[in-house]
Amino acid sequence: MLTAWIVHLYTASGALFAFLALNRIFYDRYQDAFFWLFLAVFVDATDGLLARRTDVASRLPRINGEKLDDIVDYLTYVFVPAFFVWHALLVPDRWSTPLVAAMLLSSAYGFSRNDAKTADGFFTGFPSYWNIVVFYLYVAGWSPEVNAAILATLVVMVFVPVRYVDPSRTVAWRAPTIGLGTIWALLMFAMLQQSPDVSQPVLWASFVFPLYYFTLSIALDVTRRRNA
Repeated sequence: MLTAWIVHLYTASGALFAFLALNRIFYDRYQDAFFWLFLAVFVDATDGLLARRTDVASRLPRINGEKLDDIVDYLTYVFVPAFFVWHALLVPDRWSTPLVAAMLLSSAYGFSRNDAKTADGFFTGFPSYWNIVVFYLYVAGWSPEVNAAILATLVVMVFVPVRYVDPSRTVAWRAPTIGLGTIWALLMFAMLQQSPDVSQPVLWASFVFPLYYFTLSIALDVTRRRNA
């Protein structure tokens, strides 16, 4: 039982990282803020494996690990990045509050739908990777208008029922997904170290995995619909 509590505590630590990131954003320490958000992503990417290996569901049935994970993910993937958009002036001022509201509300819908995570290992609708999107907007240096258009497009995509790959659960193309994802994570860490003035070759090289991710997700979704 102690092991199960430790695993749940590990998952819950993401909430602390969200608070620390929010604190750093408030003081304009953006590099530090993204460090805490990236650490939260690492926890989110590894806690499920630990939970399955230690069988926390049967050892501690009173605690719903999936619900805990969703609470923490909403803080780290949605709430803190939305605050960053507002505080760092990433979009035109007149669009700041509406876009932040759209991010928060659309993701609340996305997180609460019954098929948000499918039984065969996919996310339904854009899976609220706002922390990653906002980091790209921060380091890429695009205009506020371009940033606003990107965020608005992704808000709409939350409601479009395309199924997206869950790198830790989707079986199809799992080996290349994990391999490319690992390289991408290293590139993201390199950009974090360089931020806000990142190397342009590293920045553009890092787009390979997101392009692969979206292409694979759409291809698998189209194949599924054709076979249905």
